[in-house]
Amino acid sequence: MRRPVVKEEIVSFMRERQQQNTGFLAELEAFAKQENIPIIPHETVAYFRLLMQTLQPKNILEIGTAIGFSALLMADNAPNAHITTIDRNPEMIAFAKENFSKYDNRQQITLLEGDAAEVLGELEGSYDFVFMDSAKSKYIIFLPEILKRMPVGGVLVLDDIFQGGDVAKPILEVRRGQRTIYRGLQRLFDATLDNHNLTASLVPLGDGLLILRKNKEDVILPEN
Repeated sequence: MRRPVVKEEIVSFMRERQQQNTGFLAELEAFAKQENIPIIPHETVAYFRLLMQTLQPKNILEIGTAIGFSALLMADNAPNAHITTIDRNPEMIAFAKENFSKYDNRQQITLLEGDAAEVLGELEGSYDFVFMDSAKSKYIIFLPEILKRMPVGGVLVLDDIFQGGDVAKPILEVRRGQRTIYRGLQRLFDATLDNHNLTASLVPLGDGLLILRKNKEDVILPEN
């Protein structure tokens, strides 16, 4: 998250007043802060607790493992779920492997190494909950493959989709280095927000979440 899109005092309130992480999740949160490694912010943590405990998904797919914090959070709150998580960064993979070895006590998590664009095509089975927290410009590229692997009623959550507020601006007001991400996110919004095969909701937590429910077996997306 580059910067919050909600008033700072409200962000502070959400982070301070909602139940704090304890045990190994608190340790991982502190480590990520110390090493300046991005993980989901605390307001999103609280929301994910609610989602996992309410939905109780059986098969979860995550794109973007980082140090394994969010995968372990989901495992902790959905104890009957199996989680498949994908990452290609060798440094993050090493951290995640160590953390899963220590804290994945029920052996719920499988880490797949490689580029998600390639790994997604090799996956088998179905995922009733998917969390994307990776390269934002590629969300729209990953989307068709992910929807193929979701049942009707499956839920997809995409993180950091407000681009620090840039998505609400004309492209000429966006820094040149951010325009590829901007274009990718705009294509994502065009494909999902008014798509009758999906139910979509934008949630202003962290740098924004896009939540999608798959409503039909064959979701038609506009051609890119």
